[in-house]
Amino acid sequence: MGARQHLSVSREVEGALAAGTPVVALESTIITHGMPFPQNLEMARNVEAVVRRHGATPATIAIMDRRLRVGVSGPDLEALARAGGNAAKASRRDVAALLATGGIAGTTVATTMQIAAMCGIAVFATGGIGGVHRGAEATFDISADLEELSRTPVAVVCAGAKSILDIPKTLETLETNGVPVLGYRTSAFPAFWARSSGQPVDHRFDRAEDIARVIALQFELGMGGVLVANPIPEADALDAEEIEMRIAEAIADAERQGVTRKALTPYLLQRIFELTGGRSLAANIALVEHNAAVAAEIAGALGRLQGEAGT
Repeated sequence: MGARQHLSVSREVEGALAAGTPVVALESTIITHGMPFPQNLEMARNVEAVVRRHGATPATIAIMDRRLRVGVSGPDLEALARAGGNAAKASRRDVAALLATGGIAGTTVATTMQIAAMCGIAVFATGGIGGVHRGAEATFDISADLEELSRTPVAVVCAGAKSILDIPKTLETLETNGVPVLGYRTSAFPAFWARSSGQPVDHRFDRAEDIARVIALQFELGMGGVLVANPIPEADALDAEEIEMRIAEAIADAERQGVTRKALTPYLLQRIFELTGGRSLAANIALVEHNAAVAAEIAGALGRLQGEAGT
């Protein structure tokens, strides 16, 4: 049975997969490490509701009870939200240790992709991917998300890369790893809280059906994952120059306090929340919900395409 013996898939998600109806994977580090309780629980429930409204089944993924849980909901979702930063942050390297020790963990983009692929979920919605951190030429701090995208056949819908990162280097690394970056109704790669990073996407598409066609071909060719860049809605976006100033302040604070590695991103997100008077959190929630809606549309289009092909 291999890795699948460690999976625990909810009845709802299992039924949707068996029926061939659209399913959207959702990561859980945004719940445990991305925002405080109870906003994180409200966000998680709202995102699942958005996926349902757009015709797909949500599958929140986490590590709980020595299992790779797919479709966490109800009391378990609340327990995950209440655990918050006391939960582990699980990237690919942590999975075996957490299963062995029974720790509760939110799954990163990389680990969520890995688990989604195990059970045949092709589309995944998140906030922003991890990437190359600023100053990585000295620290070598590069997210495992980028390599996972190069090898795991899952399409990730995101609002670009988190603005705290070095976005040009992140895109260069994606290019080196052969990951196609598709812009959904945008020619510019978004920067999480801001609609544009000033960097271009590889290809622009304005219809979910066209994105789905690229995803299907990418998977048929065995060429790994696809990154779908979906900008934050204009009404919810923050000013690019202002957020850059706040990021610079947050990074300086992290350096003074010696915050590095896995602790860095949660620290920066919290510090930027404080520096923006909470506006970054409101924007974060808005972009995640928007990504969930687009992911559900793409999952539906992909399902129809595969149905037409008889696969």
